[in-house]
Amino acid sequence: MPLKPLTEEQRAAAREKAKKARVIRAEIKEVVKNKQITISEVLQRAETDEAVARLKVTDLLTSLPGVGEVRTENILKDLNIAASRRLRGLGIHQRRALINLLDR
Repeated sequence: MPLKPLTEEQRAAAREKAKKARVIRAEIKEVVKNKQITISEVLQRAETDEAVARLKVTDLLTSLPGVGEVRTENILKDLNIAASRRLRGLGIHQRRALINLLDR
């Protein structure tokens, strides 16, 4: 079933919504990088904030100081989290494991 075409106003609103979501995700990664917020606080915010919920776990992990791509891969493998997983898609046990590992 084909999608109905959007009006210019609808496209503009969608662009603005996407822009705001990108800014929010960038801000989250920045405060995580500067240790101003914990992983558990990010996960709590993801429950109510759609933009944060759509943040990829890999992006969150690589924003942590001292965690690069290799360590991120190892963490995901150890915790059985798919590389494509977003915060919204984490299960309760995966959330707890991330918090236990990273919130010290």
